[in-house]
Amino acid sequence: MPMTEQATGAHHPQPRPRSGGHHSAPEQVTGAQALIRSLEEVGADTVFGIPGGCILPAYDPLMDSVKVRHVLVRHEQGAGHAAEGYAQATGKVGVCMATSGPGATNLVTPIADAHMDSVPMVAITGQVASKAIGTDAFQEADIVGISMPITKHNFLVTKAEDIPRIIAQAFHIASTGRPGPVLVDIAKDALQAKTTFSWPPAMDLPGYRPVTKPHAKQIREAAKLITQAKRPVLYVGGGVLKAKATAELKVLAELTGAPVTTTLMALGSFPDNHPQHLGMPGMHGSVAAVTALQKADLIVALGARFDDRVTGKLDSFAPYAKIVHADIDPAEIGKNRPADVPIVGDAREVIADLVQAVQKEHAEGHQGDYTAWWADLDRWRETYPLGYDQPEDGSLSPQQVIERIGQLAPEGTIFTAGVGQHQMWAAHFIEYDKPATWLNSGGAGTMGYAVPAAMGAKAGAPDRTVWAIDGDGCFQMTNQELATCALNNIPIKVAVINNGALGMVRQWQTLFYNQRYSNTVLHSGPEDVNPQARGTRVPDFVKLSEAMGCYAIRCESPDDLDKVIEEANSINDRPVVVDFIVHEDAMVWPMVAAGTSNDEIMAARDVRPDFGDNEDD
Repeated sequence: MPMTEQATGAHHPQPRPRSGGHHSAPEQVTGAQALIRSLEEVGADTVFGIPGGCILPAYDPLMDSVKVRHVLVRHEQGAGHAAEGYAQATGKVGVCMATSGPGATNLVTPIADAHMDSVPMVAITGQVASKAIGTDAFQEADIVGISMPITKHNFLVTKAEDIPRIIAQAFHIASTGRPGPVLVDIAKDALQAKTTFSWPPAMDLPGYRPVTKPHAKQIREAAKLITQAKRPVLYVGGGVLKAKATAELKVLAELTGAPVTTTLMALGSFPDNHPQHLGMPGMHGSVAAVTALQKADLIVALGARFDDRVTGKLDSFAPYAKIVHADIDPAEIGKNRPADVPIVGDAREVIADLVQAVQKEHAEGHQGDYTAWWADLDRWRETYPLGYDQPEDGSLSPQQVIERIGQLAPEGTIFTAGVGQHQMWAAHFIEYDKPATWLNSGGAGTMGYAVPAAMGAKAGAPDRTVWAIDGDGCFQMTNQELATCALNNIPIKVAVINNGALGMVRQWQTLFYNQRYSNTVLHSGPEDVNPQARGTRVPDFVKLSEAMGCYAIRCESPDDLDKVIEEANSINDRPVVVDFIVHEDAMVWPMVAAGTSNDEIMAARDVRPDFGDNEDD
């Protein structure tokens, strides 16, 4: 390809005539060109993907775009999680692209992940030619049918002239109301056909009108309950972050004086270090947060969905509480727990209106007195704080590793996590005081999320430090994207919390399966099958990371911990991977065993909190 002006880096000329947001005159283009032009117009600046036969026509005009950067990933799952990380770090719509058949089906996991966690994402897939659809053609899969339960909406495009309108609609649907993934499947002949392109297209979505403004009567009812309650709790979910309502939340919390719990998806929505913050509720939540919900007489749920990891055994959850449930998605309200005051609306507008309504209640002399409640809450907080024991053999404590990474990280660092023990420790032992600094797979619990999500976050926020806290199990699912990072100047940092096992599964085997560790050891095979494997680590993560163009370090001693983390923080010209060899028996506490009541919370192994008798009055 001849050297072009934009390739020299001297300046960035505009592509062929663009609208710049105004109406553009119709012009003759292929469907593929219309696709790329549409992506430029909706403001997509980064696409994560892999070319293949049916999407190939789109990759040709993509080469000429100076507005859309394409990042060639090593696996489509990496493209999807990278689009999620980009979206969560920037607040914009993440975009991923794949070909038909296996390319599209490899996107199913990240699409499902984005659906569960309400992440705005558009997945563009190639499809076999329209006349071949339904014939079991080479690399054909009905990705529209496959993805229907896990997308907010999806489209099959068979005509070139429909491409601009459908791309505009896809981005609108993905980013408004309750955000989520939208799939656009485009037949190969639609990409190749000629059409006219003009912008903006006429958008007609008659059935799609998300309610954002809450009903005033419901707001007044909620404000009355807040001021009448003796034991209220603000139960804050990821919807508050999606609505960019963190400033409003802080005002409401301080106005009411009520305690705040933030779910795994909401960490950073309310400062961890705020005196009213009780921590995270749920299966591995803090004792104070879990118990506050159990003993509350009023729960104000904001952008949260009463999922099983928070409620434990549902019929024993918060038995004394009235429920105010505010959510942008009416389908969530009353789904798991009936609401006394249902409020449909955008969290930012709901909270802003609640602030005004509570102020009015205060002006009329109705103010909640939570003095006795805070005496209980503070006692639980002080008696059962989060903590951990150092291993007696002098090995590395995984909790200490994660805590020190958080303490030594530069201001504004974004943290991603895989799923399992390391995810819970990262939630507990890193302090999150700002929104969009904690990205993880909450609803789906997808192993392998951390590395590609960190890649997407760093691509979207190149000036921020991005640390992926990963387990050795998760890391082996998507670490091929380290090569993508190395080759595309995306210098993420990865902490592999390496206990040689599938840690959370092993914890359950310790507690519930009589320490029978069936198929949870990762670093060696069965010794009777492969005696040479004794004492070895397969794979060697340092060698593996170096082979993919990363700087890699191993840390095995607490004495080296700070030095190694500071070395990792100092290297910013390539990805860094640190293999932290940690004690294999560390466990995540507190814990509510699956299927049991939150009243059965254990603060540590064999330690059941004593709450006294006076809280149930």
